[in-house]
Amino acid sequence: MKKILAITGIRSDYDLMSGLFHRLQADGDIDLRLLVGGAHMSRTYGHTIDLIRRDGFTILHAVESLIDSDSLASRLKTASIMLQGAVDAVANWVPDVIIYAGDREEVWIGAMLGTYLEVPTVHFYGGDHTETGHVDNPVRHAVSKLSTAHAVTVEEHRQRLLCMGEPVSRIRVIGNISLDNFVHHQALSRQKLEQQIGLPTNIMRYALVLFHPDPSEKGTAAEIFERILLLLKRQGFAGCVGYPNTDPSNRDIIDIIEKYRGDENFFFYRNLDRDQFISMYKHASFIIGNSSSGILEAASIPIPAINVGLRQRGRMAGGNVIFCDSDMQSIAAAMAKALSQSFLALVKSTRNPYGDGDSAEKAYRMLKEMNLQSMRLKTEDALKLDKAVKP
Repeated sequence: MKKILAITGIRSDYDLMSGLFHRLQADGDIDLRLLVGGAHMSRTYGHTIDLIRRDGFTILHAVESLIDSDSLASRLKTASIMLQGAVDAVANWVPDVIIYAGDREEVWIGAMLGTYLEVPTVHFYGGDHTETGHVDNPVRHAVSKLSTAHAVTVEEHRQRLLCMGEPVSRIRVIGNISLDNFVHHQALSRQKLEQQIGLPTNIMRYALVLFHPDPSEKGTAAEIFERILLLLKRQGFAGCVGYPNTDPSNRDIIDIIEKYRGDENFFFYRNLDRDQFISMYKHASFIIGNSSSGILEAASIPIPAINVGLRQRGRMAGGNVIFCDSDMQSIAAAMAKALSQSFLALVKSTRNPYGDGDSAEKAYRMLKEMNLQSMRLKTEDALKLDKAVKP
């Protein structure tokens, strides 16, 4: 039986991979277990380890690692705790493959475990890049160099890995696994949402607001977030507003949430299960903020996505995405464009460049068919690689 260890430290990376996890778990020849840490064990961020348990996955080890602080050092301390807490559990279980997704600190934990414990690894969602200089860029690229193989979402990302010296044989283009949930999902009715999550009946036309702090906007992130809320009110829109992630300055954004908590124009939530979240997403008029969800997933509904500020700049995006600066005038103009009939007509015909809903199956086949053990030693010399590839 093939033993596969998946690493997850936050709700976002878990949702990116859950479709693949279900396929792996259904395979009688695979023993899938999860290493869980970071925000999953925090009540502040929804205690999402409960969702993992409800989904029925076996947890190899849970590491209570999150330093629930708002400092630059907290993420590094969190990662060091998770690595230290995971080593013995992983070494004793001896997985055949370690898989991880994205660009947060958990991916280099997975890469380090695989490298030093001599276990093949697969990095999902490598090769992406943003223009902001955010720490996620170098983390993502460094982890790609440490990983045995790569499952990337689009051809552009494959080309970037090739430029970094990764050989063709190690890379597969599979699309975005999280889109499978959106494409095949049947939305709950509005009435069901009101019953299950307490969505107020007075909130009818609403935007989904997902805004996370970016280090380049440290000190202004909360102000930008508040501008979004104020402009929604001014436009006569309600907002269904998610809590921020664990990046520095998240406390400033939470303070704004507390400031507006009594405002009937807004519905704030810490965590929803997948069915509820996607249903709320599909009932929204548009998404606004700076979450990668607007870039990756909104086109599969489809609805307009407004990306405010610097986060996500430079990433491939569908025709439904509007990038705007963070001042009041720019955000207001972006909202007006998103609600215009001409733009809404464009959105209806938009194809999501990140996939069509079959990515989890492609990822599953990749893990079943690739001889990862034979590829574990990365002996290639980048100076001698033939980077010429066929599309």
